[in-house]
Amino acid sequence: RPNQLDFWSVVHILNIKNLRRPTSLRRHRKNNAQPPPPVLPKAPAQTRLYIRLSGPYYGPPPVRLLHRHRSLWLRPPKDPKGFRRFVDDAIERSGELVAYISGMPSSAEIIRAMDEISNTVCSVIDSAELCRQTHPDREFVEEAIKASIRVNEYLHYLNTNHTLYNAVIKAEQEGNLLTDEAHRVAHYLRLDFERSGIHLSAEKVDRVNRLSIEISQLCRQFNQNIVNDPGTVDIFPASLIPRNLHHLLKPIYRSTSVVSKDSWRPGDTTNEKGFVRKMAYIKGNSVPHANLGVLDQLVASRHELAQIMGYRSYAEFTVKPNMASSPEVVMSFLLEMSKMVKPSADERKCDQQYGDLEPWDEAYYTAMMKYSAYDLDSSVVASYFPLPQCIKGLKVLVESLFGATFHSIPLAPGESWHPDVLKMSLHHPEEGDLGYLYLDLYSRKGKYPGCAHFAIKGGRMVSETEYQLPVVALVCNFSASHNSSTARLNHWELETLFHEFGHALHSLLSRTDYQHFSGTRVALDLAEAPSNLFEYYSWDYRVLKTFAKHYSTESMQGARKMFAATELQRQIFYAVIDQTFFGEQPTPPTSSIVADLKRQYTSWKHVDGTHWEARFNHLLNYGAGYYSYLYANVLPQQIWQKLCQEDPLSLTTGTALRTKFLQHGGAKEPSHLLSGLVGVGS
Repeated sequence: RPNQLDFWSVVHILNIKNLRRPTSLRRHRKNNAQPPPPVLPKAPAQTRLYIRLSGPYYGPPPVRLLHRHRSLWLRPPKDPKGFRRFVDDAIERSGELVAYISGMPSSAEIIRAMDEISNTVCSVIDSAELCRQTHPDREFVEEAIKASIRVNEYLHYLNTNHTLYNAVIKAEQEGNLLTDEAHRVAHYLRLDFERSGIHLSAEKVDRVNRLSIEISQLCRQFNQNIVNDPGTVDIFPASLIPRNLHHLLKPIYRSTSVVSKDSWRPGDTTNEKGFVRKMAYIKGNSVPHANLGVLDQLVASRHELAQIMGYRSYAEFTVKPNMASSPEVVMSFLLEMSKMVKPSADERKCDQQYGDLEPWDEAYYTAMMKYSAYDLDSSVVASYFPLPQCIKGLKVLVESLFGATFHSIPLAPGESWHPDVLKMSLHHPEEGDLGYLYLDLYSRKGKYPGCAHFAIKGGRMVSETEYQLPVVALVCNFSASHNSSTARLNHWELETLFHEFGHALHSLLSRTDYQHFSGTRVALDLAEAPSNLFEYYSWDYRVLKTFAKHYSTESMQGARKMFAATELQRQIFYAVIDQTFFGEQPTPPTSSIVADLKRQYTSWKHVDGTHWEARFNHLLNYGAGYYSYLYANVLPQQIWQKLCQEDPLSLTTGTALRTKFLQHGGAKEPSHLLSGLVGVGS
């Protein structure tokens, strides 16, 4: 995610158009299974339901499904079956709301009740997903999977419910909604129903539902295969491996590593160590082999789904609602950037002084050259960034920008899923609590292998005086050093932490009336803008000096730019792979596509027998959307230059970021957000 190149030379091809982001009930198309749709619970005869709305009081409040800010699944480990009750309650409550909507109340009540259905169902799915990815107790994980399957089955029923669809059309067409956000919710709810195939024949709707279930099962299997078969490197003697690379003897979750200067010396590059690098590279990029078949099936199923829905490809189906608007715009953007960076990437590879390098040598010699040029020892760099100090830095950043503070708060009995989990509240002196953040930052067996932000609950207005606070979890996989219980981060890990924290703040600072647009529920190619912006903070010396003592960014900035073209080329390659897989004419096997495109879009050759795409889980929930990492980099660059660069820690800067951008979530058109933040025409 390099930011130093001139992205503005290709901005003219972006062709930014109005947001068409469907972020409704159907956003949870994952984690489904084959059972038939459940029967909708019916309200008792002659029973009138009342909904608490933001606005006039419409009668006695109903019994609410969620009473606390923490998710219902966070119960003592003795009760994993609590998920079943959670699902039962959610389906029962949603059924009552469907029955209420069928009576065609006012437009405002229809939209509010629809949003509560979404909130109810998503609370189950989001909590179950976090549990599935992080909980060490297998019984909890299994119950979370079952809960997710049941609720997603119910979602398929809701998304093809003509009563709800007709009610939403009524609300949109009557024009009696009181706010722009309510109008926007109604509009996108209608589009979401239509993107779920509600306008199709019964036969096609049935096929769409079956394909959605199949796709969700494939995505779940893909992730499970990564956990079950992470790959191992069995090398003896261990002395052949530098001490700081001994973790390669354990299951490999990433193909990158922190390399100390002891392993950078040209004199130490023996054939044996080259052999170790080769084995680690090939093994790390060859498992799980079972995912090749899963990926081919996923591509075929998504392609069929898109064609039934009337699109030429799954890429068109995915991109059309976003700012980019079409796969042609995306590919034009990627091709232009590829042409821009290829000469520099080729020159940097050919300029290396160590002969004809193989792909498994890239990380090793890149680190060596950075150390040689900038005297940069990443083991020393890591000593500047112990994880507790990094968390302190995030707290300082939030207090400086937004005048809010993170406070550690005790976890209730059974609320935590692991002893490493921490909980914090985000508190503003005038506004009170803004939201809650769980931190689960250390690696462990069976845990989600990367870093991610999980939105457990979105913010929304419950009444004129009550706001449902957002709840999020920041999950990472940092490893404690061999002589300490504390993780020490290299700078890439620090940048990743800041990136995910940007997502978390987007959720926590959101103040939308409807959870439908809360936080990161925005256009896919806008969602990465806040996270990419916060990466800039991880490089700014004025920020780093608040928590990383004796740290200088001069050498790191130089090293960052040294191979920027190569890294950008890699990201372009990933995005092209994604667009090609889900393009108009996907041609499995996908492994042959990868080999051809790597030769075309990178300066490194493909290694026969490797298939890194079997671990590339961005293809699941970012299918045809990986380009957004690059696309969304343009906006943060301009925000930083116009708003943050002069004084990145000022309250004025933070107030502008919050009030003109972050708090609106997806409730405003991106063009309005951009013009309000960085000026008309930007």
